[in-house]
Amino acid sequence: MQKNSLIMKILIAHNWYFVGGGADRVFFETAKLLEEHGHEVIPFSMKDSRNYDSVYKEYFVDEIDYSRIKPSPGNLKTALNMIYSFEAKKKIDALIQKTKPDIAHLHNIYGRLTPSILYATKKNKIPAVMTLHDYKLICPAYDMTSNGKPCERCKGGRFYNAFIRKCVKESYLASLVYATESFVHSLLRTYEKNISYFIAPSLFLKNKMIEFGVPEKKIEYIPNFINGKVDYSSNTKDDYFLYIGKLLHMKGVLTLLRAVKDIKKSNLYIAGDGELRRELEGYAKKNKMNNTKFLGHLGREEIFKVLSGTRFVVLPTECYENAPLAVLEAFVFGKPVIGANIGGIPEMVVDGETGLLFEAGNVKDLREKIDYLLSDPERISEMGKKARDKIQKEYNPELHYQRLMELYKRVSS
Repeated sequence: MQKNSLIMKILIAHNWYFVGGGADRVFFETAKLLEEHGHEVIPFSMKDSRNYDSVYKEYFVDEIDYSRIKPSPGNLKTALNMIYSFEAKKKIDALIQKTKPDIAHLHNIYGRLTPSILYATKKNKIPAVMTLHDYKLICPAYDMTSNGKPCERCKGGRFYNAFIRKCVKESYLASLVYATESFVHSLLRTYEKNISYFIAPSLFLKNKMIEFGVPEKKIEYIPNFINGKVDYSSNTKDDYFLYIGKLLHMKGVLTLLRAVKDIKKSNLYIAGDGELRRELEGYAKKNKMNNTKFLGHLGREEIFKVLSGTRFVVLPTECYENAPLAVLEAFVFGKPVIGANIGGIPEMVVDGETGLLFEAGNVKDLREKIDYLLSDPERISEMGKKARDKIQKEYNPELHYQRLMELYKRVSS
């Protein structure tokens, strides 16, 4: 192991090798950042038709469709593979033997690669750190919600609550599999024994992990980052404010629609898709909300285009958001954010400076905050400038790299 070398071989593992969400973007942006500083990055993931190419793809785990879990002998094997994948353990062991990495940096590995790979890194004496993109270590359903509301019933290892309340896909069977996975690896102390440090992108997540029993000394707070070198001048004459994200109950989009129902000063653009889209469109149609436009799922360049023209961004989530990239993307374009005062959002959105905070789920409070910004364009501009400054000072790539390398060196020494 190159303990004292500035240049390292870094094995990075993540369930997906394509961008489908925020965690995927963080994974790829981190890999790119490390490569730009001269490090050799060795990816490990699952095979998928959507994957980007990689010279290491032969080591990737065979693709399995986990979207539906139904009672059958074949699906029993699939369920077991979601808890502990012998294939993933064998293949990452072969990849380690081939490449001899100095350190392993894990991202989302639950349910596909599975924590089985941690036993391979440990066996080969490869120190491992893990970025926490969600709450899976303490919540089988990942997001600490039940029936669309924040939930902490699994505290103390009571993972059976996820099964009782059908927290995963509203399915007893899927919930049983996920709850069993959490219980098994908690019982085996898989993460405790095999992870040197967890990386928490928000202080809220860090504190919640500590509250649920993860040792404070094993959690390092390192915020996400974003490249601030973008053209953030407006390229549209439309007058609108913007929601970016999935259309799910816990995201609070229905609360947002209720809040803007009677607002005629501007338009609401909704960028995203999800299981709630038809219901939301129905609500807008029923209430004759001609000021609301559903854009559907947008690619990154399309997102940047609508961000450059928006007045501000609204994040009405009603769950424990960790460190939403939507906030950083808004800030980098000089746009303030009206965010729910929940999860990690208040760490990013400084009330009255880089945006406004409102009580999660409170329609009246949200409506007042939107009205306030729409009536004061100068205030929007001032907040936008402070948001840009916050990106440059706290969320820039170089600062993230320095923090990451300090941690790598610590665990490799």
